[in-house]
Amino acid sequence: MKQHRLRDKILRNYVVMAVVLMVSISLAVSLRYRSEIIGQYRNMALSYAKIVAAYIDGDRVEGYLETGERDAYYEEVMDFLNLHLENSDIKYLYVIVPEEDDYICIWEADSSDYEMNLGEHGEYRKSDSREIVYAAFSREPEIRLLHITSEAEGSIVCLYYPVYDSSGEPVAVVGVDLSVPMLNRKILSVSLMIVGCIVVIVLLAIGFCIRNMRRNVERPIRILNGVAQGIVDHLEEKDTLVIPVHTGDEIEELARAFEGLHRELVEYIQRLYTVTAEKERVGAELSVAAKIQEDMLPGIFPTFSDRDEFELFASMNPAKEVGGDFYDFFLVDEDHLALVIADVSGKGVPAAMFMVKAKTLIKNAAQMGLSPKAVLEKANNQLCENNETEMFATAWIGILTISDGCMVCANAGHEYPAIRKEGGSFELFRDRHGLVLAGMENMHYSEYELRFMPGDAIFVYTDGVTEATSGANELFGTERMLRALNRKEHASCSELFAQVQGDIDAFVGDAPQFDDITMLTLCYRGKHSEHLHEKSTV
Repeated sequence: MKQHRLRDKILRNYVVMAVVLMVSISLAVSLRYRSEIIGQYRNMALSYAKIVAAYIDGDRVEGYLETGERDAYYEEVMDFLNLHLENSDIKYLYVIVPEEDDYICIWEADSSDYEMNLGEHGEYRKSDSREIVYAAFSREPEIRLLHITSEAEGSIVCLYYPVYDSSGEPVAVVGVDLSVPMLNRKILSVSLMIVGCIVVIVLLAIGFCIRNMRRNVERPIRILNGVAQGIVDHLEEKDTLVIPVHTGDEIEELARAFEGLHRELVEYIQRLYTVTAEKERVGAELSVAAKIQEDMLPGIFPTFSDRDEFELFASMNPAKEVGGDFYDFFLVDEDHLALVIADVSGKGVPAAMFMVKAKTLIKNAAQMGLSPKAVLEKANNQLCENNETEMFATAWIGILTISDGCMVCANAGHEYPAIRKEGGSFELFRDRHGLVLAGMENMHYSEYELRFMPGDAIFVYTDGVTEATSGANELFGTERMLRALNRKEHASCSELFAQVQGDIDAFVGDAPQFDDITMLTLCYRGKHSEHLHEKSTV
């Protein structure tokens, strides 16, 4: 049954193709022929109109209008018009003088359908008839076709050409009317003949294709199909599969392709065993790397439980197994708290390795007691050394004097921090950006001061927050982040984090995460710890 289905399917396709081909060619030929026929008849009508206009003595037209009497010359012109009408496909042939509201007939060739006499007035057939007649009634005539359909005359096409007097002034126009049904009959007869030829040619072609398909395709495929069904059964065998098909054409090439496919499948299965084992090993190592990276970042909250001057909360959610973002906070000494957040270019393991290096260098420089500006400058020069991968990182660092709430900050191309004053709302603080770390050696960075009062808070983040993308390819953006931060007054650090993360999750939905999402929040309380109080009284 299967071989018959293939034959029937191909036959149906041939029939559909033949029908589409016949209809397309027939329409194209008919339209082309119709256009040519109409053009030929227009030229024919124009030629007749010019011949008649040249034959008529324009100086006599005015006399016929005044007297209304026929003479020998009038009858000679009438015979001339009748002769052309009888020996052509013209339906009406006449000469008229156009006026404002109607026209006056001068000559009208004899017609069984309709005839006007000398001096009779006639109405224009359509609203645009007068315009077309007057376009021809000129020293420089514009020849346009007029299509008219009426119960009395049927469907006709009209063309007009001027008759001039000896001074070159137009005195009348020659009207030539062609029957549209007559044109259509000619077009239809030729079109049917062309379509008939096309049908015969297409049917002969289909018969030849079917015969050729049975001999050169159907039989070899039936043989090949039986052999191909056993390829899977031979996958476990190491022997080379041989298919006995030798047709000398593409069918034989297909047989050789099946043999090659069998060899490649056997090799692929062997490689797959190896790759699967290697992938499992790499996956296990990535899990360990992710755990190591997680352990490098402070992750126990609340932290610094013996200090009540401030509250901290932070998180890093990598887009891959390991990420390039990092945050850090640590005490430089008993009265100085350092906050760091950074975003390394790239993703995955290379970014994670660069992140470890950058985090270590920044922390070491800060613990040496350097200012934020000097910390970034020192870390930048160290990261530029042997940076053949040309990776870089944006970073923000702030060092808070816990006792008085003064924070000195520096920014290396990172996102603007968001700051909330007591009783107010979070707003972006548009600080001055320096060049990214590892971008260029010997860069100088600027620093600035922030003054925190009890109840103030700062929120720093990476671009993974504002550039979180929904399924509709829309960014989360800064405005949504600020709305999330300001949803609740006097929110704690953990509550601020929950508000922002919750809004991001709802916005993104099931869309994949493209970038690491890292956030760090500090709420300043401004209370002195006991040991600081004792130290200050010594």
